[in-house]
Amino acid sequence: MITVTPHAAVQIRTASVQGNAIGLPLRIAIQKKPDGAFHYLMGFDDQSRDGDQAIDSEGVQLVVDATSQPLVQGMTLDYVDIDGKLEFVFMNPNDPNYRPPQAL
Repeated sequence: MITVTPHAAVQIRTASVQGNAIGLPLRIAIQKKPDGAFHYLMGFDDQSRDGDQAIDSEGVQLVVDATSQPLVQGMTLDYVDIDGKLEFVFMNPNDPNYRPPQAL
């Protein structure tokens, strides 16, 4: 379903310590905009909801709501340097605006 890269896993664990969220899963959700674009949301969450799916990737616990589950199939969450700024990136082949990374 979702793959977390080792770099992203380290950053997620660091954020959980900094945010006093140790042991909480990272909830990932996708909202489809009227134009079809995907808007990604994530944050540590202590609430369990009907239809949630728990996923473990790289030792990180993730939770995905029922509506987002089909949209995250095959997605990779990475943490990369983009123009000198470290950011989480969602590489999602289901996203109509997704463009695979190009080899240099």
